[in-house]
Amino acid sequence: MKTATKRQTVLWSVVALTGVFAVGLGVTLAQAQPPEAKAPPKKLTGAELYAINCNRCHPERYPTEFTASQWKTIMLEMRIRANIPAKQANEILKYLQEDAGGN
Repeated sequence: MKTATKRQTVLWSVVALTGVFAVGLGVTLAQAQPPEAKAPPKKLTGAELYAINCNRCHPERYPTEFTASQWKTIMLEMRIRANIPAKQANEILKYLQEDAGGN
């Protein structure tokens, strides 16, 4: 009879420890912080896109070197040659046309 009592005591001890462990795990998980959402990537300016895309093949050209309409023609060609996405090409063109040279 003593062996059965020892087994029951051991069994109840295991059950109690399992319960304590489960409660402790539940508390730990409840206190855990959700993963932080990553901030969306920073939108690059036309000047930054110009520096990244255009300066890798040739020296920088200043916006005042060409007129707004000339920059438009140049960007049409360079967008294809440099494989620049349309949205980026439009940002670069806006940057160049803001300070474009006179007629």
